[in-house]
Amino acid sequence: MRSQVGIGVSVAALVVAFGAVVACGSSTPAPKEAKVAAGGTKDPGHWPADDKSMCDWRDKLELEVSETTGPGSLRPNVRRVYRDIGEGENRHKVLVCREIDTNLDGIKDVVRTFNAKGEALKENADTNYDGKLDIWSTFVNGRLSEEDIDTNFDGAPDVWKYYVDGRLARIKRDRNFDGKPDVWEIYTNGRLERMGIDDTYDGHVDRWDRDESARNNDDQANVDAGPAGPTAPTSMSPLGNADGGR
Repeated sequence: MRSQVGIGVSVAALVVAFGAVVACGSSTPAPKEAKVAAGGTKDPGHWPADDKSMCDWRDKLELEVSETTGPGSLRPNVRRVYRDIGEGENRHKVLVCREIDTNLDGIKDVVRTFNAKGEALKENADTNYDGKLDIWSTFVNGRLSEEDIDTNFDGAPDVWKYYVDGRLARIKRDRNFDGKPDVWEIYTNGRLERMGIDDTYDGHVDRWDRDESARNNDDQANVDAGPAGPTAPTSMSPLGNADGGR
């Protein structure tokens, strides 16, 4: 097993060095310089006839489609697809799919699907409006569970974010875009705790970097709390799994 060395550096600084990750398309407003997708136009009078719908609703009589106009749009840019479920008095309408044209070019670029309870299942988004998806999100019990992100827009994800009970737990990153992770980030209570780095790109962690400044702050807080306060944490040892816990 490759030796793993924990060095006293700020993990947060390393994350910045790797570059910012784009946010989920549904929660981030379109940038002012948003591109117009292929075949799209900012002029509502010349929107394409085919809006590249990602909801599966055409030629399905059991579905009901609603078109609405969102803020800033002169023509409907939000589509909701409903299905009736249940029988008799229990029969009711549920939302099964929603898609939005966020940059108002006439082409849908964010789609979210829902289960019979109205809970989100999946969301896909084209955040740079090039006509290709670059974020794929999965939900469990209506809460975000996994988010795969294509940061270089080559059609394949290179950042994988995992959530537990809706909170970020770990991230895998592919820095050289070979389809395999080479950075593993571990989060505790939403804070980056340690980062495993594969400098040789062989699939194994070469070193673990830890946020020593955050640990020192925690240790000092425990000391200030006195004997009745929390027990000071013991020093961390490197993880035994050389592949970063993939």
